[in-house]
Amino acid sequence: MAPTPELVTAALATVNDPEIRRPITELDMVKSIDIAPDGAVRVGIYLTVAGCPMRDTITRDVTAAVAAISGVSRVAVEMDVMSTEQRKVLQTKLRGDRGPEKEIPFAKPGSLTRVFAVASGKGGVGKSSVTVNLAAAMSASGLKVGVLDADIYGHSVPRMLGVGERPTKVEDMIMPPVAHDIKVISVGMFKPEGNSAVVWRGPMLDRALHQFLADVYWGDLDVLLMDLPPGTGDIAISVAQRMPTAELLVVTTPQQAAAEVAERAGSIAAQTHQQVAGVIENMSWLPCPHCDERISVFGEGGGQTVADALTRALGSRVPLLGQVPIDTRLREGGDEGKPLVLTEPDAPASVELRRIAAGLSKRPNSLKGRKLDLTPTKR
Repeated sequence: MAPTPELVTAALATVNDPEIRRPITELDMVKSIDIAPDGAVRVGIYLTVAGCPMRDTITRDVTAAVAAISGVSRVAVEMDVMSTEQRKVLQTKLRGDRGPEKEIPFAKPGSLTRVFAVASGKGGVGKSSVTVNLAAAMSASGLKVGVLDADIYGHSVPRMLGVGERPTKVEDMIMPPVAHDIKVISVGMFKPEGNSAVVWRGPMLDRALHQFLADVYWGDLDVLLMDLPPGTGDIAISVAQRMPTAELLVVTTPQQAAAEVAERAGSIAAQTHQQVAGVIENMSWLPCPHCDERISVFGEGGGQTVADALTRALGSRVPLLGQVPIDTRLREGGDEGKPLVLTEPDAPASVELRRIAAGLSKRPNSLKGRKLDLTPTKR
């Protein structure tokens, strides 16, 4: 049976844009379909921008989808670029009736996306490793997950997730790269080549955070994880102001000195009226390579100390969500862009991180602060 335009269109509907994650037919990216008598099919595709980094991926996926149709002898894919008017239509389609205004979707009362701001009192406690592996575990469980690397000065998330490409811009929207089925954005993706430092002061940091939240097309996320810089500086304050419903996850290590500093990072919630979802103790112990003993390299009890102190300070229970053991493979996975929870899910650190992620994922959404649109009836 000879292929028809309807069959080709149906096949193209199974191809998603790699960045927007929606069918190219739905995004009006199919320019033309030409079918020759000998079964050769030529498909014209609109790219959102010239030099689109996903060009080869789209070509491969379109070719594979159309080639699977019975009667197709060969497939040719020709690329074109959307006009300014077409990009504006696409932008409106993605943002709905809201148009191009700069609002933060996660801060709206009706948002169903759970936002976790991962904080620590000091650097070096493995906050970014915990963030990345929690995101990977949640994504692997079937959730739609995004990671915002808000650690402007010490950004490391792109490397830990293996993201090398730069974001694509469609009009004034930014399409975040995707790694391990996780949408990712970081200031490191916008820097010139090299490991140059970011030298910004408060207002610029706040503006960058707002752009990452408002200008990036996150789509319909179940969970957004924000990797905050250590301490209670400008970014932590901006997150509290712009995302008051974000829940804090405090990461610490077992030693008391680190716990005292982590307690300060979590106590900001008392002033900003944020909720603390819990405390995660990282580097809790080192499994002995020769026996079943646990070696407490950094002492014991820091995580529980922080949880108890924050419970007293905030007047509501702050749980110790888990204790992640030391595992050199966790560090190696971060260096290689391969989260340990995906490469070795049965490793002790992976098991604990996946358990924590599952607990955070299953907690019900609160109706506190939401407008229910209830109208009383007159009697």
